[in-house]
Amino acid sequence: KKHSFKDPDDGRQRFLLELEFVQCLANPTYIHYLAQNRYLEDEAFIGYLKYLQYWQRPEYIKFIMYPHCLYFLELLQNPNFRNAMAHPANKELAHRQQFYFWKNYRNNRLKHILPKPLPEPPNAPPPLPAPVAALPPPPPPAAFPPPVPSLPSSAQSPSPMQYGTAFGKNDPRSSSMTDRRKRK
Repeated sequence: KKHSFKDPDDGRQRFLLELEFVQCLANPTYIHYLAQNRYLEDEAFIGYLKYLQYWQRPEYIKFIMYPHCLYFLELLQNPNFRNAMAHPANKELAHRQQFYFWKNYRNNRLKHILPKPLPEPPNAPPPLPAPVAALPPPPPPAAFPPPVPSLPSSAQSPSPMQYGTAFGKNDPRSSSMTDRRKRK
């Protein structure tokens, strides 16, 4: 009789462990640690990294919170990158590049997403003359309502973020300090 392995939790534990490990790869310092401790030279570990590429499929990618991990997982398939990450200077370079990507990602992305204005046609045809016909006279201009008097600045409601407000500081620490001093 053949015994088949039955996972008691239907693979949930394995799923969570692999998800956590893959997301750790978004950290260049962790990749440097793996390289320093020669994990990235182990053929079994390299095979595991190759196996983990299934996280790039749409049914799994939706669980990824740190998408840089997939970029680093792809880079880790390259032996040159694995060797380079053993050097602290390359770890720092990867970390800086990641920071600059995050810092500028929104602005760079907006340059490509926002619609660009349509170009003006080079030679617009002259407007056609209006037909000569008896037009009714234009309506008389509407009377404008009188302007609303503006309130003086002191009567306006104060902004909740004004500097140098006239209200006293309500700090329980400072009031209790004066009470303690008086008691002594």
